[in-house]
Amino acid sequence: MQTLTPHVYWAQRHGDIYLRVELSDAKVLHGIKPMFLCWTAQGHGAKGDNDYEFSLDFLEPVKPEVSHRSTQRLVNVTVRKQEQRWWDRLTLQERKPLFLAPDFDRWLDESDAEMELQEEEKINKVSIESRIRKDPYLGLKKGYLFMYNLVQFLGFSWIFVNMTVRLFILGQDSFYDTFHTIADMMYFCQMMAVAEVINPLVGLVKTGVFPAMIQVVGRNVILFVIFGSLEEMQNKAVVFFVFYLWSTIEIFRYPFYMLACIDTDWKLLTWLRYSIWMPLYPLGVLAEAIAVIQSLPIFDETRLYSIPLPTVLGSSFSFSFTLKIYLVLMFLGLFINFRHLFRQRRRRMRSRKRKMN
Repeated sequence: MQTLTPHVYWAQRHGDIYLRVELSDAKVLHGIKPMFLCWTAQGHGAKGDNDYEFSLDFLEPVKPEVSHRSTQRLVNVTVRKQEQRWWDRLTLQERKPLFLAPDFDRWLDESDAEMELQEEEKINKVSIESRIRKDPYLGLKKGYLFMYNLVQFLGFSWIFVNMTVRLFILGQDSFYDTFHTIADMMYFCQMMAVAEVINPLVGLVKTGVFPAMIQVVGRNVILFVIFGSLEEMQNKAVVFFVFYLWSTIEIFRYPFYMLACIDTDWKLLTWLRYSIWMPLYPLGVLAEAIAVIQSLPIFDETRLYSIPLPTVLGSSFSFSFTLKIYLVLMFLGLFINFRHLFRQRRRRMRSRKRKMN
């Protein structure tokens, strides 16, 4: 029995090579290497029952996996490409073998195959989403988060605009009455900000609890303890710089989160949210540190929040000592939050690049 070469028809997709061999009742053997396929079979072809064989030197590497599906009249062979990309031709040699021809039943050009791939991805995405159990309260959660971020945005925008207008009209004089003008709105916004610690705790947002807690607690210590309880601090210029830096950061952060609730991405706002904090956040912490340092002699003099001690141990435990420890923790928190925000920025930029590709 002589060995013959069967008729082979081929087509491709971005990830697969399809071969159709015209043999019936075939018993198939094959050997495959990264760039080479040797295919043999015993079956009934154009010249009756014989041994049939062909070999192909592929244009690019393939995976060492071959799947066969035999019918009464033909054998379907599928070979996986190592990289999902379109080949200019099937074989390494430019001149195709005589036994090889296009499989017009499965033939697509590159643009049609690209459209087919996109449709498959859409179907797979819908299939995956359909298997994921939908949260019946998702709309309510998004509505709450949207309204929360909207209220915070409006509050900090009022603070920012008010302080900017007063700065242009009054100049440096606006530095010294900032607290009496702005404090009520800042109190409201910072009390609302406690929700940013609660939201990740109850699973409303996928973010770390610890970084949010550092920022919220740190700001509230400055606002309620340093500025709120010491009248001597309320007329100092540092209040202006602390409030102005806080509001400048938040008028970009809150609308970014607000738009995320409705799956909207504004590129300019995204860039500002992940870029403007890099200079402003350290400046804000520096202004807070200056406020703490300025308050130390006042706490020592007034003995406010100091804890009385037995005579043997001393007169009292000064609150200023606690603030000195807090200063160290403040800069540690700056490092933790800065690293957290930088990682967020890097993930966001990677996600955008994947979407663009």
